[in-house]
Amino acid sequence: MTGRLVLGGAPLGQPGDVGPRLREVLATAEVLAVEDTRRLHRLAADLGVTFTGRLVSFYESVEQARLPGLVAAMQDGATVLLITDAGMPSVSDPGYTLVRAAIDAGIEVTSVPGPSAVVTALAVSGLPCDRFCFEGFLPRKGGERRSALAALAREPRTMVFYESPHRLADTLADAVGAFGTERPAAVCRELTKTHEEVRRGSLAELVEWAAEGVRGEITLVVGGSVAGPEALSPAELAREVAAEEAAGADRKEAIRAVVTRTGLPRRTVYDAVLAAKKP
Repeated sequence: MTGRLVLGGAPLGQPGDVGPRLREVLATAEVLAVEDTRRLHRLAADLGVTFTGRLVSFYESVEQARLPGLVAAMQDGATVLLITDAGMPSVSDPGYTLVRAAIDAGIEVTSVPGPSAVVTALAVSGLPCDRFCFEGFLPRKGGERRSALAALAREPRTMVFYESPHRLADTLADAVGAFGTERPAAVCRELTKTHEEVRRGSLAELVEWAAEGVRGEITLVVGGSVAGPEALSPAELAREVAAEEAAGADRKEAIRAVVTRTGLPRRTVYDAVLAAKKP
């Protein structure tokens, strides 16, 4: 009899957010594949749950090595509970490889829905929630990160990112270069925890705030593009360039940022700047 794979949504910070179904599976699963065994022990203690299943560490650098054993256990009839440090497994966390391997082996994959930083941050951001895209973690290297953001300059949906607190200030500054100073955004820090904070404002305002240093788990929500290139008059283009310059860019950098954001030819933006200077 074939077993199954259960994806368990772990609390972002408050154990009370866990429902009875996760408690039940935690207590009865034959195998517990967990990102951090110490956190699993702490969560079980917080929930008052005693588990008897076999613990298997399952994190990024050992995922591939653990797959054959976990698939074999499920083929032998075991229920495997996959649980990561916080939120839903496989959403910028370990899990996708095991889900794919189980599906390919004809094994049932189900979930115990639970907390997710993506939708939680989106809901409290104050930004449009009817359409959104999740971009996960941006590249760590500055040049790659700027290229990734530039590619999203005309994305109309609200965007959700995960980010390290140590890179947040740089990411926000790069977002200004790609999206402009006035693009609305929200930094959601330590969601559901004691020191939860949601800082809302323009990207320029958030850059200034983050320069002082930020700690904790970060989810960044950025509003989508609301104006296509056809909606921007020469005067508006000139104001966009002026805003970039006011934020610290030189003329060449400011024009490049507006070109990237609007998709317009460089000559069009440059001519708009010249026209604005004429009496």
